[in-house]
Amino acid sequence: MSKKKYSPDQVVAKLREVEVLQAAGESIPVACRETGITDVTYRRWRREFGD
Repeated sequence: MSKKKYSPDQVVAKLREVEVLQAAGESIPVACRETGITDVTYRRWRREFGD
């Protein structure tokens, strides 16, 4: 599998998408799967880019 590179703006957009899905009642793993990232990546980005 090739590794995808995301710009900081794209990362923030993905984090917001996950937050919107969480607000709609989805769990973190399901929301991550729907946005195309892994659960681990989501947690790393949250730590790196803040809340």
